[in-house]
Amino acid sequence: MLEFTVRGGVGSWAETEIEVKRSRFICRLVRVDSEHAAREVIEVARKTHWNARHHCSAFVLGSGSAPDQVRRSNDDGEPSGTGGRPILDALGGRDLIDCVAVVSRYFGGTLLGTGGLIRAYSHAATKAIEHVTASHRLVSRQRRELYRLSLPHADAGRVEAELRHNGVLVVGTEYGTSAVMTLAGEPACRPELTALVAGITAGSGRLEPAGTEWIDAEPGA
Repeated sequence: MLEFTVRGGVGSWAETEIEVKRSRFICRLVRVDSEHAAREVIEVARKTHWNARHHCSAFVLGSGSAPDQVRRSNDDGEPSGTGGRPILDALGGRDLIDCVAVVSRYFGGTLLGTGGLIRAYSHAATKAIEHVTASHRLVSRQRRELYRLSLPHADAGRVEAELRHNGVLVVGTEYGTSAVMTLAGEPACRPELTALVAGITAGSGRLEPAGTEWIDAEPGA
């Protein structure tokens, strides 16, 4: 199962707003990498929308495949289960991780009831997720095998261009006495990647395993 987060690294965010019976629900969706960062985003929302009555929130940190995934929600004074939980369900329903969503509610004078609150908070979070989806601001989070490839400086540009042309994810290049490229790939693809590197470098390039890492990848990559 693919999991997604907001494109652009930690701190990337989007904000949308809905209105339900004159109550305004403003959702800020932010990419985070720790529980501390998630709680800071929530505090910023409180300060930004200081006169909103509630700031319900939820965040998901880490992959669902990991035993230490963190999932938290907070109703911030709304009836239990009517604010934070619908937001958390919206994140989970779209397979978002490493994100916090905060929905600030400006009360419009009309009580929405338990069902109405659940629908409103869910809708507010879902709209923010739909916004980043429609604007192509989601990336897939995938665990990949990393490999290092050392090359002469003169060859680095050409080799990188050919690797990218063949669909290889080049995470980065460090320049020292030689150019050291970091490549990422699925474990099952190592034989094909090894053969590709050999062909592009006329047999001079050797892949060295460099562990694993969670990376941003284009959906479907």
